[in-house]
Amino acid sequence: MTSDVLGTLTYGMYAIGVKCGEKVSACIVNTVQQVAYGPDVISVSVSHDNYSNECIRKSGLFTVSVLSEDTSGAVIGALGFSSGRDGDKLKNINYRVLAEGVPVVRENICCWFLCKVVGTAETRSHTVFLAEVVAGSDSVKGKPMTYEYYHRVIKGRAPKNAPTFRENKPKKELNSENWVCTICGYVYNDPLVPFEELSDDWICPICGAPKTAFRRASST
Repeated sequence: MTSDVLGTLTYGMYAIGVKCGEKVSACIVNTVQQVAYGPDVISVSVSHDNYSNECIRKSGLFTVSVLSEDTSGAVIGALGFSSGRDGDKLKNINYRVLAEGVPVVRENICCWFLCKVVGTAETRSHTVFLAEVVAGSDSVKGKPMTYEYYHRVIKGRAPKNAPTFRENKPKKELNSENWVCTICGYVYNDPLVPFEELSDDWICPICGAPKTAFRRASST
């Protein structure tokens, strides 16, 4: 079996809010699911290398913000392609902090949950946290963003710590007019505005990388 077969599994897009002492942070995951009810229990897979993994272990709490199709790719890029250890990932994100000290993203989300860890399971690369949902939204707004929508419409890529990460493979449809972000793999190919005509302060709509981080795609 090849790993591509696993691509038939379905995923969503979620922001996981965490606290570590007085600091708050968040990351993007695509592996949240309900595993029990009465009480409601969900599971979420978080890489061992993620700062959020460390924070969840220490506090035993986290939030899940369910992203909608209206959530900006810039939000996903800010939370998904950098580490909370290196700075404030929420600096340019609209969010609020719950009384329990964990953040909830406000930017075009469908709903949110506050979760308390009740168990864990370890894999070689990720921790699967089992958590009871102790609070959350009273209603759902918008249409939840699927992982397929993120790839097809927003044209985003999986960060290296994602369980669905695959090395980028050359695509035959890429040509010398395509410019590829070396950070997240986003491909710029607007036929109306050539890459060279973008302003110098233009940034990648997915990860926020500067224009200088892009490289012309090879046509071979």
